[in-house]
Amino acid sequence: MEKVLKKHFILVHGFCLGAWCWYKLITLLEKSGHKVTALDLSACGINMKQLKEIGSISDYVQPLMDFMVSLPNDEKVILVGHSYGGLCISLAMEAFPQKISAAIFISAYMPNHIDPPAFLIQEYFRRTSMESLMDCQFTFDKGMENKPTSSIFGSHFMQANLYTHCQAEDLELAKILIRPGKFFTEDMSKEGLLTQEKYGSVRRVYVVCQDDLVMEEEFQIYNIQKSPPDQVKLIAKSGHMVMISQAQKLSLCLQEIASNNDH
Repeated sequence: MEKVLKKHFILVHGFCLGAWCWYKLITLLEKSGHKVTALDLSACGINMKQLKEIGSISDYVQPLMDFMVSLPNDEKVILVGHSYGGLCISLAMEAFPQKISAAIFISAYMPNHIDPPAFLIQEYFRRTSMESLMDCQFTFDKGMENKPTSSIFGSHFMQANLYTHCQAEDLELAKILIRPGKFFTEDMSKEGLLTQEKYGSVRRVYVVCQDDLVMEEEFQIYNIQKSPPDQVKLIAKSGHMVMISQAQKLSLCLQEIASNNDH
């Protein structure tokens, strides 16, 4: 049997979530002999900061950037970003392209280096009706006439759209651990955040999640068309929270991507 080459996966969660959402996947990847680091971004999970202390996207992704700095120069990791986490790993790809062997976007925002990353957030809201967001709560720090600045998922929305294909206890766990998130649309509207030389030099793979009612498949395809990756994978019947609903399939998918990276 072919020996598994040990990889180091860095898992970056999405909006309102934390490192906790990867608990099933971490177990499976480690059992297969890989090293896994799941990070809490600022004011997420068990990170001690509060949302009001997070003034910019730089503050938000600081834990990821600090971790990347701490890596030895000769170690290459695989970045994995879910949903909003796709924007976060993009900034790390721009800052540390030499430390990343591949970046995997799971039903995520995957920007290109031409349009500002916020373009995707704006496109998402353009395609999404306020009615479909059900009991999600929004705050408008810049006034109701402007775009919302932060939000927290509502429990009905989580049940109907987010945790489809998941066990009831996973939904309950999520309701207890959820924290509000910021959009950072203004920060992500700046020109030149991502470049072809740095961000564009990292191998990218997009994992499409089927039956996703949050990042709908059409929108995932839109991301792929606007910023073509090196490879596209699909996980069937997963819904948005694929790391919980289809942890085994996702684990195998990530390992396959990692081993293809060696050839």
